[in-house]
Amino acid sequence: MSITLIAEEPPACTTSTDAGSACDLLWQWTKIPWLAESGEVIVKPLRIIFIILLCLLARNLINRAITRMTSANGEGKSPGILRPFKEKVPAVLGSPASIVGERRRQRSRALGSVLRSMVTGVIFTIMTMLILAEFNINLGPLLASAGIVGLAIGFGAQALVKDVISGMFMLLEDQYGVGDVVDLGEASGTVEAVGLRVTTIRDAKGSLWYVRNGEIIRVGNMSQGWAMVIIDVPIAPTESIEKASEVITEVLDTVAEGERWGRVMLAEPELLGVESVTPYATTLRVSLKTDPDSQWGLGRELRARISEAMRVAGIAAGLTDLQAQMRSGGNAPVK
Repeated sequence: MSITLIAEEPPACTTSTDAGSACDLLWQWTKIPWLAESGEVIVKPLRIIFIILLCLLARNLINRAITRMTSANGEGKSPGILRPFKEKVPAVLGSPASIVGERRRQRSRALGSVLRSMVTGVIFTIMTMLILAEFNINLGPLLASAGIVGLAIGFGAQALVKDVISGMFMLLEDQYGVGDVVDLGEASGTVEAVGLRVTTIRDAKGSLWYVRNGEIIRVGNMSQGWAMVIIDVPIAPTESIEKASEVITEVLDTVAEGERWGRVMLAEPELLGVESVTPYATTLRVSLKTDPDSQWGLGRELRARISEAMRVAGIAAGLTDLQAQMRSGGNAPVK
């Protein structure tokens, strides 16, 4: 009596799918037809779960790295992404931690939020495409349709995109920050908030201006690093320039030696000499380098002291350009 072994036929999925598929691998490993035929049903959900977990893990790790890069540590040091700003602060102004304050927090918060949103969008897009590919969905038409829709949205929202991109570059380059006094063309004043789309400025009259970042062509920052105080002192053409220079120099030395204003001066004040000569006045110019937060107060203090010292010394003041124009009937004096 002889026993004939009947070899089981391979399932149809092993011939209809590519080599290396789940069905083909399970058939080679087990030689069980029903298990091989159900291979795709078992393995496909596992692959989808693995893709989701891998993408979520990558998103979490990258977001943690971005948060660490854009956040200041406990020692008060500058965040890594904002480290270039540290080089812009002169040593004479003290440590950067005492200067940046709110501007650093806003910059790091805005940049971190944008980077995390971009990473999330990219990773979720890749995850969606990989999951759709598991269901054998042709991604070509889908990508083409998404490209057309994205192009249409881009044309419609190009002003918004322009504002956001400009805001990112302003934050990265540290063109201005909270507390800075800036001139943006149409609006000038103190920066109260810096966002990706708009910058909020409070002018000298108290008006709050919302300026779109994409509309900012130029920025004049009067509060970054250091500032120059320029004072023009007009004296009558008949007065002695040498005597007036002595009076001004004495005032400058007194202010520089004082405790209140001397500590904000970054260099010795300098009397540059005669700036202009007109039939109405001889103008002497004074300049000094100072802390940007003190330039206006120091300028007013110097003007008041120089004016009083000139009066006490009996030196007659000359006419300013505006006074000379009014006296001459609107014709500007020749310099």
